[in-house]
Amino acid sequence: MDGCIFCKIASGQIPSKKVYEDDSLIAFHDISPKAPVHVVVIPKLHIASTNDLKDIDDSLASHILKQLPKIAEMLNVSNSGYRVVINCGENGGQSVEHLHFHVLGGRILQWPPG
Repeated sequence: MDGCIFCKIASGQIPSKKVYEDDSLIAFHDISPKAPVHVVVIPKLHIASTNDLKDIDDSLASHILKQLPKIAEMLNVSNSGYRVVINCGENGGQSVEHLHFHVLGGRILQWPPG
């Protein structure tokens, strides 16, 4: 998708500090971390938000969810705990219109966040 920053990261047009990549997704460090560990996980296929998951193959959604614990393990937060956040739409806090998952950890995370 033209102009999508996450599509440009996924294609390598914009560099990122990758922690994981496979044929269908990429995980990289957030440029404005909200926790000691803050990684963004995105599908390489442009999907605007969770509202658009209905339009994709179930295997991609399943693959993403199965990789999140593996990525948390790679980041050494799987045993201590981590949070996965998906924002949807403007009022939900989604700032980039490309489906993405925030993996946060490395400290006790308060709820509500702030």
